[in-house]
Amino acid sequence: MKRLHLRPAILTLSMALSFGANATTSNTVFNVKQLDNKVSACVNLNQFVNAKWIAANPIPADKTRWGAFDELREKSLKVQHQIVEAAAQHANQAKSGSIVQKIGWLYESGMNTVAINKVGIKPLQPELQAINQIMTQPQLLAYIYQSFAKGQGGLFAFGAGADYKNAKMQIGYAFQGGLGLPTPAYYSKPTHAKIRAAYRNYMQKLLELSGVPASRATRQAGWIMAFETRLARSSLSRLELRKPLNQYHFVSVAEADKITPNFSWQKFIAAQGVSVGKGFSLSQPKFFAELSRMIAEVPVSHWRAYLRFHALSAAAPYLSKPFIQTRFDFYNKTLNGQPQMRPRWKRVLGTINGQMGMALGELYVAKTFSPEAKKRAIEMVNNLHIALREHIENVAWMSSATKAKAMEKWQSLLPKIGYPNHWRSWNGLRIQPDNYYANVERATRFNYDFDLAKIGKPTNRQEWGMTPQTINAYYNPTNNTINFPAAILQPPFFYANGDDGINYGGIGAVIGHEMTHGYDDQGSQFDAQGNLHNWWTKADRKAFNARTAKLVKQFDAYSPLPGLHVNGKLTLGENIADLGGLNIAYTALQNVMHAKPGLAREKINGYTEDQRYFMSWARVWRGSVRPAREKVLLNVDPHSPAGFRAIGAPSNMPAFWKAFHCKPGQPMVRSGSKDIVIW
Repeated sequence: MKRLHLRPAILTLSMALSFGANATTSNTVFNVKQLDNKVSACVNLNQFVNAKWIAANPIPADKTRWGAFDELREKSLKVQHQIVEAAAQHANQAKSGSIVQKIGWLYESGMNTVAINKVGIKPLQPELQAINQIMTQPQLLAYIYQSFAKGQGGLFAFGAGADYKNAKMQIGYAFQGGLGLPTPAYYSKPTHAKIRAAYRNYMQKLLELSGVPASRATRQAGWIMAFETRLARSSLSRLELRKPLNQYHFVSVAEADKITPNFSWQKFIAAQGVSVGKGFSLSQPKFFAELSRMIAEVPVSHWRAYLRFHALSAAAPYLSKPFIQTRFDFYNKTLNGQPQMRPRWKRVLGTINGQMGMALGELYVAKTFSPEAKKRAIEMVNNLHIALREHIENVAWMSSATKAKAMEKWQSLLPKIGYPNHWRSWNGLRIQPDNYYANVERATRFNYDFDLAKIGKPTNRQEWGMTPQTINAYYNPTNNTINFPAAILQPPFFYANGDDGINYGGIGAVIGHEMTHGYDDQGSQFDAQGNLHNWWTKADRKAFNARTAKLVKQFDAYSPLPGLHVNGKLTLGENIADLGGLNIAYTALQNVMHAKPGLAREKINGYTEDQRYFMSWARVWRGSVRPAREKVLLNVDPHSPAGFRAIGAPSNMPAFWKAFHCKPGQPMVRSGSKDIVIW
């Protein structure tokens, strides 16, 4: 039931926002008593700002990380909890078919553990029976086609997205998938041997829970592991997938069928009930060619074992306690180092966010986000947009011809603040108060159909890829939009009465970060219309690559765990956006301070506005991560570890050195040939 969303080009931040006007402030905005004066900011800004807080705030037992983002997520969850509890309480009296009723009943059904534990695996039995009846290759293909039509396909991902060559239109995308471990490398690297063994044990336990005898479950787990290992060998790595050309390969249906002679795309697409017109993106041809060979070569009994296991694993969160516990033991405890399971209400709330997140967002915004807050955020975006223009106009290494194209992209940038202008309709989605699994099953199909309905239609630039209650922000290069959900506009990142240094170091840097994504190593390959098109001169691209190579080298040197380093190429886009965003926001801060020079000279709690700016940036990244989770993130996350994001960009900025009176040779001073200037 797990749905793979096709959003390969969206660049998220996992960062927070903040903004405000100069005002008399106190430690309620920034508590300087938390600063560790034993460590100089010029030696390690992260430790100077965050070490005391981290020491005093250990990671809760039901989490793998804890920091500024997590604190804000907890606040958002509490508000969401109030909303869904109230919806459940009033669902029976609510208007029939309203989102209040649907959310209330979905929550009520998920919290009814007595009923869920009583029925056990019964809700999944029809699916398992359908898999058991697969005896031939035609029956296997028919099952795959119909499984996808229900929104439950996990063998690969299929959905809508903007055409990389004509971003004004939506096309179908088929994207690699089918693996239960984080990346293809987990199936082959010796360093992941223990995880592979634990994963195989997880397979065996789930199969046994479903009624497969132990000896057969052991044998079938071996088949599944071999199956996924073969798939992994033909799957692209996270680093390879960062290249836009590896995310897009447009073909006609007939051409796709030639690549996969044992898998009919004509029949698959017909089963989904859509028309793809002239064609679709078979995004990773090598993967799909191998999948076709496996349909012909892998015994049907092995396919049944693979499909049964993944049906069980996807459904486990919505079944009885033994299934929930078994999945938690592998994915949360073993793989990510999480000691305890989250409370039931948080897990059910996670389901609501996954299945009806935008509906919950409509209720969330009505309760928490004022039109005034949206207006002020838009004003801040305008200030950053002006600063971005200054940086583009003044960048020394770019020719006027490429600058003109960069300015076209600047002019077409669309900011979206808080929530969508128009809310999505949930008409047609049937939710009952007493059947959790069936509710999730229907919602999964409803969302899949909603996504597929976009194929062949114009791209809607106003559509959101995140819910308003999400603590995050993102940039989408195929429609050149920056998006800031409502939930992130609150303390400790947004202070209505905060001084400019604090707020520009928060929301200012975030806005600048998202804007810079349009000009990072990925975003810079898309033009003002969102098309994958080279708008650079050869010399300018070479100069850009030379600068980004230095940033790769800088982050490659960071080591969060003994023997393990940050992957500078995997995290390059986010690191470019951090460096550009912090520089752009600093320019915006100086523009504001120039308009009120008297206030600009005043210290607050002993620190200048420039110092508070960089201290605010570092505070955004306060936090710690469990070692097991850190190991996974180093393999899958395009973001660098938070502590290195706190120091990476400032160490390249003369403004930071000047603010804290740093001297050449100190760790936070990357001067001379080490200094990196991009945007």
